[in-house]
Amino acid sequence: MNIALIAHDRKKDDLIQFALAYEPILAEHGLYATGTTGQRIIDETNLSVTRFRSGPLGGDQQIGAMIAQDEMDMIIFFRDPLTAQPHEPDVTALIRLCDVYGIPLATNMGTAEVLLKGLKEGFIDWRLLGERRG
Repeated sequence: MNIALIAHDRKKDDLIQFALAYEPILAEHGLYATGTTGQRIIDETNLSVTRFRSGPLGGDQQIGAMIAQDEMDMIIFFRDPLTAQPHEPDVTALIRLCDVYGIPLATNMGTAEVLLKGLKEGFIDWRLLGERRG
């Protein structure tokens, strides 16, 4: 499955901690990330990550395009709800696309943990059904 890993600046350390804790599960999947977040994951874990531009420079939209093309299976996006983001419309559009296309989305560590444990147990295998992977 293809999983996007995104984090606002004040949540990047949390995402790195999460990636380290769930490295064995994440290593079994295609990983994508926005710029700085992706580089930090590469530098601080043994995970292979395809990096896009940073979020404010279009990285969120690149991931959104993958969702619209049915090429993304899960989004883990550690958002900072207490800090205004200059690219908030892009963030809102990404979340909207997840809802439109039924993509599992976690915006905090608790939900991300449930999604990854569910992924490991096969609860998200419905994403593999149909012509999309054939």
